[in-house]
Amino acid sequence: MDGVTVVEHPLVQHKLTLIRDKVRSTKSFRELLKEIGMLLCYEVTRDLPLTEVDIETPLIRTTARRIAGKKLVFAPVLRAGVTFVEGMLDLVPSARVAHVGLYREPQSFAAVEYFFKAPADLAERLVIVVSPVIATGNTAVAAIDRLKESGAADIRLVALLGAPQGFERARGLHPDVPIWTAAIDATLDARGYIVPGLGDASDRAYGTR
Repeated sequence: MDGVTVVEHPLVQHKLTLIRDKVRSTKSFRELLKEIGMLLCYEVTRDLPLTEVDIETPLIRTTARRIAGKKLVFAPVLRAGVTFVEGMLDLVPSARVAHVGLYREPQSFAAVEYFFKAPADLAERLVIVVSPVIATGNTAVAAIDRLKESGAADIRLVALLGAPQGFERARGLHPDVPIWTAAIDATLDARGYIVPGLGDASDRAYGTR
């Protein structure tokens, strides 16, 4: 699928299999979500620009490389996106965090916003939207819409998994936003759940069902 990178790393695929299992405990589900978030973060940031700086090691003065530009912004879609982004923050603890509160209306599947808070200078930063699952794509699209309205111009989307319909919708409406994911599943069922999927990521992460 154009613009969608499926991360086939063995550790990602192994942990994805574990997190799909319905007998997984809430604690284990959260831990795996965080771990996969960290692994996917390596991939989505693989091409970040570097700049050379002069530093002094305990032995000599030398030239080394570090990430150039302003700090990243991680934008988790609430609720499960928060746990997903924790692993990314372990790798990039200096990143800013925007919070995008959206829920899916159960009948129409429309995305409804209930909270939004982001750094004021989004236009100057790479913004990585973090959504555990992309089913219909409505929530991911709404999150990207909101961030663009707030000035974001350089956006990437990371999802644990999704359905073809959701990825196609997100790419169709936002062709400038590349996507990284661990899996593209078969389809959606009548309730808008991804099949085979992993169920409701937020409920499984927080034990609310």
